[in-house]
Amino acid sequence: QVQVVESGGGLVQPGGSLRLSCAVSGSIFSLNAMGWYRQAPGKERELVATVSSGGTTNYADSVKGRFTISRDNIKNMTNLQMNSLKPDDTAMYYCKANVRRSAWYVRESEYWGQGTQVTVSS
Repeated sequence: QVQVVESGGGLVQPGGSLRLSCAVSGSIFSLNAMGWYRQAPGKERELVATVSSGGTTNYADSVKGRFTISRDNIKNMTNLQMNSLKPDDTAMYYCKANVRRSAWYVRESEYWGQGTQVTVSS
């Protein structure tokens, strides 16, 4: 059993900052790639940022230079620092974790959190 829980969302004014956190717990042999995705009303879910187990990061063009993804392998967490927020950043933000569950199987499973709402508005 693996749990993924996001936190840190809220209401912020344009130009402000928020820091999202994602904690992964449960039966985990190894925690591999992690990422943040978002979905606004009436739009498709889109990738925001990912970070590999080795620390390699990837960002959507729309957030480059403003968002920073990081991970803490000791705490099994990933964070998304969001600066210079814009109204277009308003969305439900979801955390995804790729997890190896067993020492006997290399198979990797995806786990998603329930999301945390980010609203950028004056």
